[in-house]
Amino acid sequence: MDQQNLTTTVTEFIFLGLTQNHQLKYFLFMVFFIVYMITWVGNFTIIITVITDHRLHTPMYFLLANLAFMDVSDSSVNAPNLLSGLLSQHKTISFNECILQMFFFHFIGGAMAFFLVGMAIDRYVAIYKPLRYLIIMNRDMCVGLVVLAWVGGIVHSAVQMGLLLQFPFCGPNILDNFYCDVPQVIKVACADTHVVELQMVFNGGVLLIILFISLLISYTIILVKIRTHVTDGKRRQKAFSTCSAHLIVVIVYYMTLITVYVVPTANSHKVLNKLFSVFYTVLTPMINPVIYSLRNKEVNESLRKAILKLIPFRNRHTSLKDKF
Repeated sequence: MDQQNLTTTVTEFIFLGLTQNHQLKYFLFMVFFIVYMITWVGNFTIIITVITDHRLHTPMYFLLANLAFMDVSDSSVNAPNLLSGLLSQHKTISFNECILQMFFFHFIGGAMAFFLVGMAIDRYVAIYKPLRYLIIMNRDMCVGLVVLAWVGGIVHSAVQMGLLLQFPFCGPNILDNFYCDVPQVIKVACADTHVVELQMVFNGGVLLIILFISLLISYTIILVKIRTHVTDGKRRQKAFSTCSAHLIVVIVYYMTLITVYVVPTANSHKVLNKLFSVFYTVLTPMINPVIYSLRNKEVNESLRKAILKLIPFRNRHTSLKDKF
C-alpha cells in the first residue's frame, strides 16, 4: 500500500469523551452549558459596554474588548463539540473537520498568547510614560497590536498543521479526548513522529515559555514601578488593580497552556490531561471577563448605568416621585 492510499484510509475520528458514565455526562452537560452561556454573555457584555460607553474609548478598553472577542471565538471552537459529545454515545468527526478544528483552535489560541503581550505593552506605557500614553498608544498602535497578534496566531497554526499533515493516517482513529488537538492526533499517525513532535514542542512550547517568562518579568517591573514611584494613593490603587488583573489572566492562561503542551507528565496522564484541556478550552474564556469586570471600577460603573437604562419602570417611578 503506497503513501497516498494510507493517507486516505482514515476518514473520521472517534472521540472517547470525558466519561462513559451517563449520569455524570448529563451533570457535566448542564455545568458546561452554563459555563458556555456565561462566557458568551460576559464577554459580549464587555464588548457592548466598551462600544457604547464613550468614557471607555481608551486604548486599554479597546484591547480589553478585543480580548473578549478572542475569548468568545476560542470557546466556540471546542465547547459545542464538548456539549454535543456529552449527549451522544459515540461522537465522531470527519478528518477534514478535525484538521479545521485544530487549525482554528491554534489560530485563536496563538493570537491570544501574542495579544497578551500587547496588553502588557499597553500597561508598561501607561505606567512609565503616563504623559505620553495617548500619543504612543494611539489608534494605529492599538490596531497594529491586534493585527500582529492575529498574524502571529495564523503563522503558528499554519506551521503546526504543516508539520502534522506530512504524515499518513491509516489507523487507529480513536482519540481519547473530546476535541481534536495536535498531541492526540499525531500519536495515531502511521509513521515515526518523534522528530516532528520535538519541532512542534519548539514551535509551541518553547515560544510559550519565553513569552510567559517575559510577561512575568514585565509585570513585576511594572508593579515595582507602581509601588515605588506612584505617589497618588488613588491612582496607585487603580493601576495596581488593573495590572494585577492582567497578571492573573496571564498566569492562568499560560500555565494551562504550558501544562497541556509542554509538561510531559501531564500529557502521559490521560485524566490530568483532560482536566487541563477542559480548563483551557472551556473555563479560561469565562474567567477572563469575570476577573476584569469584578476588579475594574469603570466597567462596573458602566454596566450599572446600562442596566438602569434598561429598567423603564424604575425611571418612570423616579420621575413620578420627583413630581410629587
